[in-house]
Amino acid sequence: MDAEGPRALCDLCLAQVCRSLDALCSRRADGSMCLSWAPLFPQEMVDQLLHKMATKGILNDTTVGIFRNCKELRLRRASIRCCPVSAEAFRLALCPHRLQELDASWVSGGLTGANIISGLASNPECRSSLQRLSLSGLRLDWESLEEDGGSRVGFSFLQGLRTLNLANTDLTDAVLEDICTLPQLESLDISCSPVSNLTALLDCKNTLRSLIAHRLRQLDMSPARLLFVFNQLHALRHLDFSDDHITVDSDGRDGDETVRQLLEGSPQVLPSLVSLDISGRKRVTEAAVRAFVEARGGLVFLGLLATGASSCHVLSSHKNLKVTGEANENQVCEALRRYRDRECFIREALVHLYNLVTDIDNPRPDMLKLVLSGMQSHPSSLHVHLVATACVFNLTTQDLAEAMPVSLLSSTVTQLLNAMKTFPNHQQVQKNCLLALCSDYILQDVPFDKYLAAMLVINWLSSHEDPTLQRMAVAVISILVAKLSTEETAQLSKDVFIMKQLLAIVQQKAMVGVVDSTLKFALSALWNLTDEMPTAARNFIECQGLELYEEVLESYYGEPSIQQKLLGLLNNIAEVEVLQADLLEEDLLEHILSLLQDSQVEVGVRYFAGGILAQLASRPEAWTLGDELRSTILKQLHASIITWPQLEREMVSYRSFHPFCPLLQTCQPSGVQLWAVWAIHLVCSQNISHYSSMLEKEGVTELLKNLAAHPDTHSDIKGLSDSILHMVEEHHSRVTQGPSTTR
Repeated sequence: MDAEGPRALCDLCLAQVCRSLDALCSRRADGSMCLSWAPLFPQEMVDQLLHKMATKGILNDTTVGIFRNCKELRLRRASIRCCPVSAEAFRLALCPHRLQELDASWVSGGLTGANIISGLASNPECRSSLQRLSLSGLRLDWESLEEDGGSRVGFSFLQGLRTLNLANTDLTDAVLEDICTLPQLESLDISCSPVSNLTALLDCKNTLRSLIAHRLRQLDMSPARLLFVFNQLHALRHLDFSDDHITVDSDGRDGDETVRQLLEGSPQVLPSLVSLDISGRKRVTEAAVRAFVEARGGLVFLGLLATGASSCHVLSSHKNLKVTGEANENQVCEALRRYRDRECFIREALVHLYNLVTDIDNPRPDMLKLVLSGMQSHPSSLHVHLVATACVFNLTTQDLAEAMPVSLLSSTVTQLLNAMKTFPNHQQVQKNCLLALCSDYILQDVPFDKYLAAMLVINWLSSHEDPTLQRMAVAVISILVAKLSTEETAQLSKDVFIMKQLLAIVQQKAMVGVVDSTLKFALSALWNLTDEMPTAARNFIECQGLELYEEVLESYYGEPSIQQKLLGLLNNIAEVEVLQADLLEEDLLEHILSLLQDSQVEVGVRYFAGGILAQLASRPEAWTLGDELRSTILKQLHASIITWPQLEREMVSYRSFHPFCPLLQTCQPSGVQLWAVWAIHLVCSQNISHYSSMLEKEGVTELLKNLAAHPDTHSDIKGLSDSILHMVEEHHSRVTQGPSTTR
């Protein structure tokens, strides 16, 4: 079980509802969905269902229609964050509810802040019930608001509002003035907006407890005027006046000077302050920080990332004080936690984290979660992914991955694949992702989209020839191809480009006669791609693979590990009747026959040589070479196989036994039959629990019984057939009886 434990039953049920929406719903005349039958849902579960639909990417104008049913589905805390919802769908589905919270940040579909405010204000209950509202990333479009009873509808109509987030909007000074008349406003975020004057804040000086004013680039107030306003905010406990230190569209000097004066000024300014964020400000000194911290014993947070002042010794002496900065691990991790939505700070913190984890020895899933969170929050940021993917590699390299929760690794690999898709031409990002993927544990034991991964790595391989990275890429492809379902392998096999890429690597290595892991991985990948895949086998032939393999067979005669992989692929071709004619070349078959006969050659090589010859010799009607050669092959098959020792190690695995069925017919020559029963006996003796049901289902058990009972069957074949049938019976008996309870 994953270290994080199983998913909650409620979560699983809601996920199932999301998957089954089409079956559970009917359609209204406008195309929107309506639950065909809806019980009275527990209220919290309705909020969770909406959130689950939003996070799964299925919330839109059609599906949000189910929430028009306000009687059975009662929303209180609604999130439509990043969903494509139009103004009309929002008005019909969400505005009738007695909402307490609404997160409509970064909604697409044309929904504006003005649409939301007018829609919510149209519901008298919402005017008093709504306490938290987030419109971050939306266009407010304030001019479009209509007048209501002689006055323009505005934020001030939502009299219950306590928390308002308008970061990254086109907020104006006039709208800010309207907002600040709210009687209960406690928390306000106006970050990255074009506000130029904060004097309006004086209207809520007795209620405002948190002000987030990050990167106000159009602020036009002198330091003295700003400090005057701040000084009047008697209830303020959290002030974020941080700045993006990377962007240079404004020098921010007035803001920096304000911060300097605030730090060095009297503790009577903002007396209730317990949290101050000034990350990214340029004129911060350690002396000013020391004075500020020592004068405020109740301080619990200080943001100092990218100020150059986070190494101040006084910070470590305050045990309850959390700090964002770069002086130590705690400060960097705190920055990654707090600044999830701020690309400039996430990038900065990741650079420092990378330096911390370059030679890390202990598994740190907590750090990996923070890196993953940063990547997910900024999916299109090259700057974030460049550093984050390097951090992922350092945090999962060697044995570190095995100590991580599987679900965390699965999410991380998914994000790496997204990075490969998003930045296909950025060499370092691709390299970092490939380095992280090249882990046996991750490739073998962690669930992720292996088909997508194979495609992405193959595409990367086409434009890179660095030997080390090429070896890793081919290794990853080789393992992934073996992990694909039959359907996925079939899909991948249709792509001639993939075949050409792998054959080019084989040719490149064979030209200089090297035996290395890159060559072996490429041969394994080709072997797996053509396994019971006639389309891939045909592509292989059309890409001149056969001619290449004939040359490599000759030149690598003394290399059993290479020979085995070459012959394994030729076996796959030999199993396809319409392609057998391509293998009927006298020189090729005589070479394969010499491998079969040579007692000095490893049994693994002779086994695959025998498989090719058995398939081709089993169809006399398609044989186009001399009868004497076929007769010799059949004779040598029996003579050679009977001398093979029983192998202990697993040499081959089969997806099915279908290719063996024609070879097990009672009319086949004994050499053909013997190779087939020896092969089946080999894999069954090593893993009967895997192959037992396959033998039954595919009719192989019946064929073996027929062989064993037929009077003309050779005794060698009868013996092996009886042995296989006995293994199947014993396994079946063990399964039906269950585990023994005797002591």
